[in-house]
Amino acid sequence: MLASYAPSVRFETLDDALAALRERGLRISTPRRLVLEALFEAEGPVSAEHLARRLELDVASVYRNLETLERSGLAAHLHLGHGPSLHVLVGRGEREYLYCEGCGAVETLVPDALDRVRAEVRRGFGYEARFTHFPIVGLCPKCAASPPGRR
Repeated sequence: MLASYAPSVRFETLDDALAALRERGLRISTPRRLVLEALFEAEGPVSAEHLARRLELDVASVYRNLETLERSGLAAHLHLGHGPSLHVLVGRGEREYLYCEGCGAVETLVPDALDRVRAEVRRGFGYEARFTHFPIVGLCPKCAASPPGRR
């Protein structure tokens, strides 16, 4: 596993994450707390628009708070397909992603799961590949087995 996968802040609970924000001199406003809580509750990457609708907050406020969380090392964004960027917590460990361009399914993986792929990229091209910001894109097993018109 690459050493660069260690998140800048380690946390397991909402209280730990709030303490990390306070240690960085940041206020815990109601919208910031709501966004952080929603990221903890999310089962995977979520868009700012989804969070704004769910939390009944202005989307600009959600984006500002997500940017603050990212600058503070508590969240990250990634790009899946052609939609908006998605946001995830990073303090509980870095994750990498597989994205199905047929059905939109997202599979979340620990970085070790892609070490063989990373080794092949390194061996063939000399690059140290990461799949945190941009996932590996392809077809999931179900879509790969379906005729192209039915995906």
